[in-house]
Amino acid sequence: MITVSHFADRPVAVFGLGRSGIASALSLAAGGATVWAWDDNVKSRAAATAKGVTLQEPGTCDWRSAAALLLSPGVPLTHPAPHPVVAMARHAGCPIVGDIELLAKAQPRATYVGITGTNGKSTTTALIGHILKEAGRTVEVGGNLGAPALGLKPLEAGGIYVLELSSYQLDLIDEAAFDVAVFINLSPDHLGRHGGMDGYVAAKRRIFRHQKPHMMAIVGVDDDRSRAIFEEFKTEGGRRVVPISCLRRVSKGVFAAGGRLVDDMEGAMRAVVDLAEAPTLPGEHNWQNAAAAYAAARAVGIEREAIARALVTYPGLAHRQERIASVGGIAFINDSKATNADAAARALACYDAIYWIAGGLPKEGGLAGIEPYYPRIRRALLIGAAEAAFAETLAGQVPVSRCGTLEAAVREAHKLAVAEAIPGAVVLLSPACASFDQFTSFEHRGDVFRDLVADLANGRRAAS
Repeated sequence: MITVSHFADRPVAVFGLGRSGIASALSLAAGGATVWAWDDNVKSRAAATAKGVTLQEPGTCDWRSAAALLLSPGVPLTHPAPHPVVAMARHAGCPIVGDIELLAKAQPRATYVGITGTNGKSTTTALIGHILKEAGRTVEVGGNLGAPALGLKPLEAGGIYVLELSSYQLDLIDEAAFDVAVFINLSPDHLGRHGGMDGYVAAKRRIFRHQKPHMMAIVGVDDDRSRAIFEEFKTEGGRRVVPISCLRRVSKGVFAAGGRLVDDMEGAMRAVVDLAEAPTLPGEHNWQNAAAAYAAARAVGIEREAIARALVTYPGLAHRQERIASVGGIAFINDSKATNADAAARALACYDAIYWIAGGLPKEGGLAGIEPYYPRIRRALLIGAAEAAFAETLAGQVPVSRCGTLEAAVREAHKLAVAEAIPGAVVLLSPACASFDQFTSFEHRGDVFRDLVADLANGRRAAS
């Protein structure tokens, strides 16, 4: 755990007591702060109390004396309306901060690699961490992925924090600077939380704030909005900007067109590795992730050959095109992390005969962008709150089964796949939706899928 001592002997409010909030409260208390912690959820308050966190209801706090409000990323800061605790802090002139900011203040000698983007940031973060560890570097990986920022281990000079950063976390960053800032891609997401696309883009761009000339910005150029950011930075100067692409050659950057990773960062094209040798990085979207991770690893001094070796041995992440099992010759793929259409499209592009389980709590745009992959879908098996809307969208384009629940969809998909017996067929859970209508998280949804597939496999073995 990181000890934050900047607020010793001063009161600090902590609102939102999930993993990051509890870690923050304990970190501040260890540094001598008086912590006022609260959460609107009774169970979250109980969990925090059980870990030794001191509670105080926000309405009883003297906000004029508070040194800061540490806000958990999930709490609305601006849209659709500021949470009441945010309004209280602002009215009293109390600064509002996030845990990433406090980590940077507490561990100023470490190197910081930040990763954001609409899709692929978890894989890219984990992949960078894997490469650096394989190369023998001292690394801590967390943020929006895995351990919360203040739950990581302290690192001194030479140590590297590799941090996945959501738009919510970036909204709470004012001073932290990233030695390497990775911006993978951009498509509409979380628009209600940011007041529209302009607000979402502005939040994502905060990863580049306070970068100095010796720092590096790594920017994907395969979508229009990200490419515009790259062109802007290239024109204005002031930092080194490296483009990455999975579609085309880019000058002074890294690209993986056709799945062959090439390094042109120094203006001398060098082949790195054929990503077909990396079984956990299938598809163009993972080639983009690999290009971003390669550029980041080179930026902190890892040799080309070491990166190539590590790419091939990367074990992959749960819930990101995770191959669960093969049952009766049918592969079951858990891509529960695909919570929007753009992410689901990336998975659909990787397979030719797909029994696609989709649905949940729909996001802005519905299934827009899925259309080019309709011919790959043998049947869409729809679940959750989006079931009716998705069925209407897909009518006349793709055969549809309205299944309601994940259990029914898995059962129906397996039955159809076995009956049709198409070589290479997959049952793909890639919902294009959030999970909160039927599950507590995308991880919960993926775990239930894994259990259902295990039951199928065990039932088949018992029958045999």
